[in-house]
Amino acid sequence: MSSAQRSIDAIDRAILEATQAGLPIAAAPYAAVAARVGISEDETLARLERLKARGVIRRIGLAPNHYKLGLVCNGMTVWDVDDARVDALGEQVGALDFVTHCYRRPRHPSVWPYNLFAMAHGRTREEVLVKRQRIAELLGPACRASDVLFSSEILKKTGLRLARRAGEEGACSD
Repeated sequence: MSSAQRSIDAIDRAILEATQAGLPIAAAPYAAVAARVGISEDETLARLERLKARGVIRRIGLAPNHYKLGLVCNGMTVWDVDDARVDALGEQVGALDFVTHCYRRPRHPSVWPYNLFAMAHGRTREEVLVKRQRIAELLGPACRASDVLFSSEILKKTGLRLARRAGEEGACSD
């Protein structure tokens, strides 16, 4: 996609700025964004759809705070899965209702043998270990080794933030 196809106008930018930290907590969040930007809710939704269709934004999704939901034990399960089957098995692991994200990563021979990662959350370590066992059963003999890495601290997660425009405080300039 060319840069012209990805370019945004001032209204698109205002919508992105209004939503980049999350949608407003309101009964009608898109109406709140529209009011902030100064356009109708219908236009806001249409512009978001166009931005999505053009690849400017990939998705609009929910990112719950699992700690506030009582899921305070987090384990990144890591798996050494047969390369010929890792994509298909990864799809199945990612579809499990307790896996929040699942992805393939390259191995680093003699340092890190794992190529499939799946995050599982629970109220206790034991709950996460039970979930890990369910993944192991699904992977079966295609899995040669595994481990689980438990979180030791909460990391702040944020999405992409728009760069400041030239002339704005903190903006890069030549």
